[in-house]
Amino acid sequence: MSDARVVLPEPDADETGPYTHLGFATAKPGCEDRVEALILGLVEPLRAEEGSIEFHVHRDRADRSQFVIYEMFRSKQDLEKHLAEPYVQEFVRAVGPLVEGPLVQQFLRMSSALPAVR
Repeated sequence: MSDARVVLPEPDADETGPYTHLGFATAKPGCEDRVEALILGLVEPLRAEEGSIEFHVHRDRADRSQFVIYEMFRSKQDLEKHLAEPYVQEFVRAVGPLVEGPLVQQFLRMSSALPAVR
C-alpha cells in the first residue's frame, strides 16, 4: 500500500540488504472483500517488476478488516520506481474510499541476512 507522495527514508550508509516496506490498511465495514481483491490484484504485476524480491498480502485472523502488505525490493530506487507505476497509482485511488483513514506505511532495515534462493 504505497503512495508515491511519500518520501522514502534513505538507507543507512552501511546498509547492504534489501529495502523493505510494510503497508497497513483497515477496510471500512462491508468493504473487506473488495479491499482484499484490490490488494491481490497487485501480486502478479508487482512480482514481475525488476527489483522486486518479495510481495505478500496478509489478513488478520481475528479482525478480517485488517490488512498487512509486505514488500521487499533490491533498493530504495526500485521501490520508488514501483510507486510511480500507473497500476500502483490506480490502486491507491481505488482503495482510498474503501479504507479507514490513510494507508499506514513502515520502512524496515533488514537485520538478518537474506537467505539464498532455494
